[in-house]
Amino acid sequence: MPVEDFLAQVRFDGAGLVPCIVQEESTGLVLMMAWMNEESLKLTLETGSTWFWSRSRSELWHKGATSGNTQRLIELRFDCDADTLLALVEAAGPACHTGAHSCFFRSVG
Repeated sequence: MPVEDFLAQVRFDGAGLVPCIVQEESTGLVLMMAWMNEESLKLTLETGSTWFWSRSRSELWHKGATSGNTQRLIELRFDCDADTLLALVEAAGPACHTGAHSCFFRSVG
């Protein structure tokens, strides 16, 4: 699908954001969830590297810009309602700020 068509179909929320689940393409492991706005989504598609919107800092952030733990975009999908994104990536290091490979390292039970 052309980029313009993809962007036109994404349904951003009232704050102009859409959740993005990041999954390691080679293993299927869910690495993290972060928010994207239109600008970070465009940057991700243009650069082939993940960009997000920080709600707490109200600014764009490039995953791995300071840590070196970048994520190379393999494929970007949206769900059936077009209100959630799935980024399949090749991760260069841990996704979590704690140093864990995935942010989802805790479980109940």
